[in-house]
Amino acid sequence: MFLGLLAGLTTGALWGLVFVAPRMVAPFTAWDFTLVRYVLFGLVSVLLMSLPRFRPWSMSRRRLVMGFGLGGFGYVGYFLAAAWSVHYAGAVLPPLIIGSSPVVLAVIANLRERAVGWGRLALPLALVAGGILAAHLGAAPLPPEAAPERWIGLAAATAALVLWVLYGLVNAEVMRAGDAPDGLGWTGLQGLGAGLGALLLIPLLGVPHPELATPAEGQRFLFWTVTMAVVGGWFATWCWMVASARLPMALTALLIVGETVFGLIYGLIYEQRLPTAPEAVGIVLQLAGVSAGVLLFAMRRPAGVPPAAAEGSARQVEVDQLARGEVVEPAGLLEGRQA
Repeated sequence: MFLGLLAGLTTGALWGLVFVAPRMVAPFTAWDFTLVRYVLFGLVSVLLMSLPRFRPWSMSRRRLVMGFGLGGFGYVGYFLAAAWSVHYAGAVLPPLIIGSSPVVLAVIANLRERAVGWGRLALPLALVAGGILAAHLGAAPLPPEAAPERWIGLAAATAALVLWVLYGLVNAEVMRAGDAPDGLGWTGLQGLGAGLGALLLIPLLGVPHPELATPAEGQRFLFWTVTMAVVGGWFATWCWMVASARLPMALTALLIVGETVFGLIYGLIYEQRLPTAPEAVGIVLQLAGVSAGVLLFAMRRPAGVPPAAAEGSARQVEVDQLARGEVVEPAGLLEGRQA
């Protein structure tokens, strides 16, 4: 259990870097950063597959297609849906809807596995949900004149949540199978899917005027995209596979909040300020919820339900980036299509 927790927390710490990395690469946008990061994630996966240990070719054709699709829809599809949700529904409701993924996944996991009693799981879930709500209380509401478009944004936020829930459930099903794939090959396969999905979006969305960047800004952009592709992409995803294989699914789902908490902490360090009252309450409640969940599963009877692999996807952090206005308006997608 210790290795699983360590791997899960490592994943959260690395994924949380996407809170601050896009802010380090101006004048490049978060769209530029995200798409290039996913392309490089795919490239890293290809390069690693030059070594036999990292190749997924022993998998069936069905599983190859499944892993490839998980990378494309679970990473790039989620990000696109999140972008539309914040664009049309503002910075309050979409992060709350998509940020509920740890709670939603934990509930579904316990419905499927009944790893612990609902009465005992209620406290960790309530703490995490309260922390997510508190951390977003300070967000600016959507202007009243934009209300007619709110339903489009809410539908997109729901789609993003569904994409990640499906990603977690399908990935858990694969990892729990008797012929579960090796984590290295499975990670690389998803990296290929994410890379191809990002490549397909680049000509549609467009990369706005990268020639305006100075050489120093270009080097900084390259450093952060490569770092997040290798460390925050491939390695963090592999760590999550390790956690998924060693922890109960409901606990793995609760650990998703780690990236949000780490991301908030990184953001505070970047801005050189103390947290606001809602942010502080949100951090404390989420940490308390995860701690209560770890204690709950550590004290459960080992003869109960066997450990289950689960994958919750996360990256609610990207929704928060969108909510802070760090992303090019998704309308660029329409412009690209019209062109």
